[in-house]
Amino acid sequence: MLISLFRLSLFLMIVMVFAWGVSYLASDENKIIGSTIIEISGFEYSISPMQLLIILVLIILAAWIFLRLISLFLAILRFINGDETAVSRYFDRNRERKGFRALSEGMMALASGEGSIALSKAKRAEKYLKKPSLTNLLAAQAAEIAGEAKHAEEIYKELILDPTTRFVGVRGIMKKRLSEGDTDTALKLAKKAFSLKPKHEETQDVLISLQTLDSDWRGARKTLSAKLKYGNLPRDIHKRRDAVLALSEAAEIIETDKRIDAQVMAIEANRLSPDLVPAAVLVAKEYLADDKKKNAIKVIKKAWESQPHPDLAAIYSEIYEGESPEDREKGFKLLAKMNPKHVETKTMMAEMYLQAEDFPNARRSLGDSYEIMPNVRTLTLIAAIEKGEGADDSVIRKWLTKALSAPRGPQWVCENCSTAHSVWRPTCFNCNALDTLTWMDVPETKAEVALGNERAPFVLDVLNSNDGKADQLDLDVEEDLTEFENSKNDNDGSKS
Repeated sequence: MLISLFRLSLFLMIVMVFAWGVSYLASDENKIIGSTIIEISGFEYSISPMQLLIILVLIILAAWIFLRLISLFLAILRFINGDETAVSRYFDRNRERKGFRALSEGMMALASGEGSIALSKAKRAEKYLKKPSLTNLLAAQAAEIAGEAKHAEEIYKELILDPTTRFVGVRGIMKKRLSEGDTDTALKLAKKAFSLKPKHEETQDVLISLQTLDSDWRGARKTLSAKLKYGNLPRDIHKRRDAVLALSEAAEIIETDKRIDAQVMAIEANRLSPDLVPAAVLVAKEYLADDKKKNAIKVIKKAWESQPHPDLAAIYSEIYEGESPEDREKGFKLLAKMNPKHVETKTMMAEMYLQAEDFPNARRSLGDSYEIMPNVRTLTLIAAIEKGEGADDSVIRKWLTKALSAPRGPQWVCENCSTAHSVWRPTCFNCNALDTLTWMDVPETKAEVALGNERAPFVLDVLNSNDGKADQLDLDVEEDLTEFENSKNDNDGSKS
């Protein structure tokens, strides 16, 4: 506001000074500049200061007009000679307007899914603009939508020849190879695209996915580090996924001559993510193989504190194999203290007491888990406890029958596509997503027939005891299983 007012005041002052100067020169009071006398051919001309000023202005104006006429004359000569002029620039701007209009219309057609129209607009834009770097990408995408795959690939190959559009061409062919299922070629193209633009997040994700599919764990770790470096991945997620990849590499070479390297990678994976159950299990197994029981116990306790898991309980049981019942109970109680309220802790202690045939403590440890979270494992455990305490066969059969129709319990489930896996994997075998398997309950779609023997080995020792009733119990369970399967098949058939 003040600046605008200052500028206005300054302009008015300049106008006033100029007007005063002109009026002063024109007045009789002018004593600074007198009259000018010009003599031409013996004639003298007296010119006042005002007249002299006007003459000077007219001379300057005439000189400017003369120079402009000379420029026009030179422009006409250049036009005749074939050089660029305002006339040619006018036609160029007209073609440019038509080209950009066709380009925008082609992009709109591409967005609305009209491939053939977008392709024709791209050709029209190229005709007027003569800029393949602008029009070829539109033409390639339009050709893909229109179903002209070969034409699209030819355009992408043309883009590769130009250094400024090389990445776009490589990426286009890479995505085409991915859609065709040619992962080997797509992997090579992804590496090339990554070398051209290492900061491109989509290329990083595609490359990591293809590297894990190819079991190139070391290469995937390098790409993951680049993703962290360029700010496309939070540090905590990087640590977790780096641990998953390190574990995968360790598991792959654990049976080779490079066992020491595998141990180092497994320990690194456990260090990066102590709650990664498969890493803790692998490290504990390696420590146990080297007779380092204290180290194995430390690793399992750390993992159990954040994520109790049956595999951890199984390897922990191996540590105390051959120990006295008292020492075994003491060791398991120390592990249970790490996460005492978790249902996995309760089932672990129940299994431990079942092995020792201490059925009252097994029931006390299991608590009401079989009622709150009924699944194959907990229901089979209560059946084994009932059998160990001498319950009637009908009671045991009741629990086992419930176990036949109960959910299997927690499994490794992909958070991305909800696919259940029997064992942990670094990537989902259905959607190939990295580090998406979580130990969780999954809705059952089909009756489970397994009695949880892979999770409760001590239960089978009780159920398969040689007391004369076991054979009849097994027969009854098999009959119940057959009857249950038949009823489920009938229900499925009626639904169909």
